[in-house]
Amino acid sequence: MKSSLTFEDKYQAIVRKDPEYEGLFFTAVKTTGIFCRPVCTARKPKRENVEFYSSPEEAMMHGYRPCKLCKPLEQQHKTPDFIKELIDKLNDDPYLRLKDYDLVKRGIEPNQVRRWFKKHHGITFQAYQRLLRINTAFTKISEGTSVTETAFDSGYDSLSGFNVGYISIFGKPPTKSKDKSVINIVRFTTPLGPMFACATDSGVCLVEFTNRKMLETEFKDLMKRLNAVILPGANSHLEQVQKELNEYFDGKRKIFTIPLHTPGTEFQQKVWEALKEIPYGETRSYKQQAIRLNNPKAVRAVASANGNNRVAIIIPCHRVIGENGDLTGYAGGLSRKRWLLDHEKKYSGKSVQGKLNF
Repeated sequence: MKSSLTFEDKYQAIVRKDPEYEGLFFTAVKTTGIFCRPVCTARKPKRENVEFYSSPEEAMMHGYRPCKLCKPLEQQHKTPDFIKELIDKLNDDPYLRLKDYDLVKRGIEPNQVRRWFKKHHGITFQAYQRLLRINTAFTKISEGTSVTETAFDSGYDSLSGFNVGYISIFGKPPTKSKDKSVINIVRFTTPLGPMFACATDSGVCLVEFTNRKMLETEFKDLMKRLNAVILPGANSHLEQVQKELNEYFDGKRKIFTIPLHTPGTEFQQKVWEALKEIPYGETRSYKQQAIRLNNPKAVRAVASANGNNRVAIIIPCHRVIGENGDLTGYAGGLSRKRWLLDHEKKYSGKSVQGKLNF
């Protein structure tokens, strides 16, 4: 069984600057005395000058200093404290309108805020604020507040301007969107890289790494199935899922209690329920999962349903491996799958089967 990455696996990962290896290892360079994360943009060292360590602490114990460029002591793409404060302030008061002047008064460079939101949310800070206001407006109108009152409370100068903004998001005017719903989204960081989580009032409907290749397709599918739009906003389920995932990564949680809202076919629901029954620290093959569903010939269908799982880690599709022991078919990347299995092995005391093949 191939239980870990080889030297060559790791070296090729740093050559590619592959984000899937974030948190899995750290590169130490003998000639400079520094250590970096896999995605560091600095010039790549020669093979003979490289050592790999599993943690920053291990690298520092061997006398290496953290790179000032990629900052390996910090989680990659971690939300800066000043951005967190802005988001918290807006969640507390969605009708607040923070302009460049307001940011400068707080000692914050507006261009820095714009770049961060554009890079990590794909929209400007002003657009993010508008989406929050529209989200709050949707809730107020759904609860019976008049459209006119909601429009002016939201900071719009005219009812027509509010209607245009509302229609651009919901596709319908406020008076005809009662059948619509909202999915709230949050971005957060983990030892394996940043993730998105989405939730409705019923529960969490998506947890994925932000570089998941089919993420946009998953967003569109969720919106279609739930007749909803995805908007930033406060949601108690999103707070709980971040708390539980932090506990999982710290080795303090083995069972998740967060409510889930996972639309899908009847067969997919059965497959996802069977996934949640695989104990922490153990693995099953696709064939074993098919037999558990009383359909031993449905191995490919089970694998397909696994691939359509939108709630990574919590619905643990990473615990399913090939019948021959290969680690196959994980949307977050096989290196992350190996890390998750090793992590669970460490805290469960059980041996985890599975080979990491490339």
